Amino acid sequence: MNDQKLKINRARLQESLEAFADFGRTERNGVTRLALSEEDRLARDYFRSCCEDIGLDVNVDDMGNMYAMLAGREERPPVVMGSHLDSVKKGGRFDGVLGVAAGLEVIRTLVENNVTPPIPVVVMNVTNEEGARFEPSMMASGVLSGKFDKETMLAKKDVEGVTFHEALRSIGYAGSIENRLKEASAFLELHIEQGPILEKEQLSIGVVECVLGMVCYEIEVTGESDHAGTTPMSMRNDALFAAMDLMKEAREKLSVIDDDLVYTIGRVNVLPNIHTVIPNKVIFSLEARHTSADVISEVEKVIHGMTASSQKAECDVSAKKLWERDTVWFEPALCDAFEQAAVSLGYSQKRMVSGAGHDAQFIASYVPSAMIFVPSVNGKSHDEDELTLWEDCEKGVNVLLETVLSLT
Repeated sequence: MNDQKLKINRARLQESLEAFADFGRTERNGVTRLALSEEDRLARDYFRSCCEDIGLDVNVDDMGNMYAMLAGREERPPVVMGSHLDSVKKGGRFDGVLGVAAGLEVIRTLVENNVTPPIPVVVMNVTNEEGARFEPSMMASGVLSGKFDKETMLAKKDVEGVTFHEALRSIGYAGSIENRLKEASAFLELHIEQGPILEKEQLSIGVVECVLGMVCYEIEVTGESDHAGTTPMSMRNDALFAAMDLMKEAREKLSVIDDDLVYTIGRVNVLPNIHTVIPNKVIFSLEARHTSADVISEVEKVIHGMTASSQKAECDVSAKKLWERDTVWFEPALCDAFEQAAVSLGYSQKRMVSGAGHDAQFIASYVPSAMIFVPSVNGKSHDEDELTLWEDCEKGVNVLLETVLSLT
C-alpha cells in the first residue's frame, strides 16, 4: 500500500469546508459555532450524514465525541485522524474543522479508489476543544486521557447557567462510555498553524514535534486610593504606576533568558478604574511558554524575584500561580512519517513546535500521536480574518493521506 500515490479532491474538500462554515457563518465570513450550540448540532449532523453517505458507521461517546470508522481487513487498533468542530466567538472557518474535514476527505479518497486498509481508519470530532462556552478548553480529550474528572466537566456551566451535560443531551449527542477512544495505532491531527512562521518562510507543511510547556501567574499589586487632583505625586501609593514598573522589569529580565521564550501580559484589571481616583489595586496575568522546564523555572525565578520584597513604590505585591503544563513531545516515528510523506510529495516542510494547545497533546498521553500544520495567512486565527489558502489545505490533507497509507 505504501507505493500508492493517491491524491485527495481539492474541490470536494473546499466544498466541505464551506458547508461547515455555513453553520455559524458571520457577516465577515468568520464562524461562531460554540460547543453544543444549535450551530454545533447542525455541523455534527452534516458530518454524520457525510460519513453515512460513504458507508461509515458513526458512534458517539459519553462526552459527545464522534467517531466514523472505515473498517480494515484486520481487527486491530485503528489509525485515528481528528480535530474539533467548535469555534470561539467570531472565529475563523479553518481552525479545528480543517482537521475533521481532512479526515473525512482521506476516507472518501480511500473509498472511491476501492482501498480497504489493513487496519481500520477513523475520523474523530472531539467535543469542546475551544472552551469558549464551557471552560476549560480541550475538555473532552482531557476526560478521555484522565486529565479531567468527567462529573466535574459535565457540571460546568455556560454564562446562562446551562450545564455541559444539559447542553449535550439537548442536541442529541450524549452517547455511551463504551464508544470512547481507548486504544489506537496512531492519532493524527492536521491543524492550521495559527501563527506566521510557515507563511514567512514560504513553507507548506510544519511537522509539529511538541506542544510547548507553559506557566501562568497572576500578579496582584495593592496600593491606596486617593483623590487624583489633591494628592501630591510624592505622597501617592499608586498601584498602576507600580504595576507598570513591574511589567517593565519583567520584560527586561525575561527577554534575556532565551530567544525561543515567549511571554505575554494578556489581562490587566485596574481598580477602581475611575479617572479621578488613584488606582488602589492592579491584577495582571503573566504567562510564558518554552520547551525546556529549566527555562520555565528561570521565568518563575524572575517572577518570585519581582515580588520578593513584597513592595514596589510603597505598594504590596504578591504572585499566585494559576496553572502550568509540561511540554508534550509527540511520537518521533509519527513525526518522521509525516516528514517523509511531505518529502515524497515534493512539499517544503520543517520541524516546529506548537505554542497553542491542541487535543493531540492530551491524547498523546495514551495513544501515539503527532500533528502537522499548514500556513495561516498573516498568522491570523481566532479571528474572522483567519485564512488558509485552498492549495495549502490540499497539501496538508495529501500529507495526511500519504501518512495514513504508510501506517496501514
